[in-house]
Amino acid sequence: MARNLLRAGHELTVHNRSVEKANALAKDGARVAKSPAEAAHEVEAVFTMLADDPAVEEVVFGDQGIGSGLRKGAAHISSSTVSTDLSQRLTEEHAKRKQLYIAAPVFGRPEAAEAKKLIVVPAGGKQAVERYRPLFDAIGRATFVCGNEPWQANLVKLCGNFMIASMLETFSESFAAIQKAGLERKLFLDIMNELFASPVYKNYGAVIAEEKYEPAGFALKLGLKDVKLAIDAAQGVGAALPFASIIRDHLVSAIAHGQEQMDWSSIALVASRAAALDGPKAKASSRSE
Repeated sequence: MARNLLRAGHELTVHNRSVEKANALAKDGARVAKSPAEAAHEVEAVFTMLADDPAVEEVVFGDQGIGSGLRKGAAHISSSTVSTDLSQRLTEEHAKRKQLYIAAPVFGRPEAAEAKKLIVVPAGGKQAVERYRPLFDAIGRATFVCGNEPWQANLVKLCGNFMIASMLETFSESFAAIQKAGLERKLFLDIMNELFASPVYKNYGAVIAEEKYEPAGFALKLGLKDVKLAIDAAQGVGAALPFASIIRDHLVSAIAHGQEQMDWSSIALVASRAAALDGPKAKASSRSE
C-alpha cells in the first residue's frame, strides 16, 4: 500500500514498530519517522494498517501516538480490521481533537496489495471520503463507499471476512469428503472454478488443494480474531451469525494444534483430522488467541 501511494506521486512518511520494514521503504522515496506522532506531523492524512484493536489503540492513543501528532482538519484513515466498538471510539476521539476519521478497510491478500488490486471500502463524512478518494484510488482497483459512519465500513469488512471464512470451511469439508472417496482434489477444484468463476475460490481453493499453508498470507490467529469480531458486531445490530460460531470453534481447534501462524486456509486441517486423513503437521503450540 505504501509503495503504491509513492508510485502515485504522493509524498509519504512511514513508521513501523518493526523498524526494518519502514527502512525498506526509504529507498523508494519514503521518509522514515521515529514515532507515530512524528509520522503524523504536518500531513494531510495518516493511514494505519495494524493487526488488531490493541495495536491500533497503542499507535493512536499511546505516548507519541498519531492522535497527538495529527493536526486539526487532517484525517486518520484506518485500514485495519478492527471492532465496530473501537471504530466508534476513534470517531469520537478524533472529533474531540478536530481531526477527521475515516474507516477504510480493504479486501485482498498481500499479493493483491502489491499489484494495486485491493477493494477499498471507506465510510465516514461524505466530504472527507471524497477529499481522500485519490488515496483510495492509489492503493486499490475499486472503491465502495459504505456509509456516513466509519463503523459501517468495519461491519462490511468483518462480514466479508466471515464469508471468506465460510468458503474456507466449505472447501475444507468438501475436500475431505472428496479425498476420502479416492478422488482428486484438483479435479473438484477445477469443477468449482468453472461453476463459480471466482478468483477467491480459485486462489484459496488452490492453497487448500495443494496444502500450501506456509508462509501465511493471512495468519489463522487473525482469522479467529475477525470471526469473533464479526459475531460481536452482528450481535450489536441485532443479527445472528450462527455458522460463524462453528467456524470460530474450528479455528480454536486449529490453534490448539499449533496452526496460529499458518495461513487461515489451514482450517482445512481440522476437517482432515476429523476424517482421519493425513496432512501437514503443525508445530505444537501452547499459545492461544
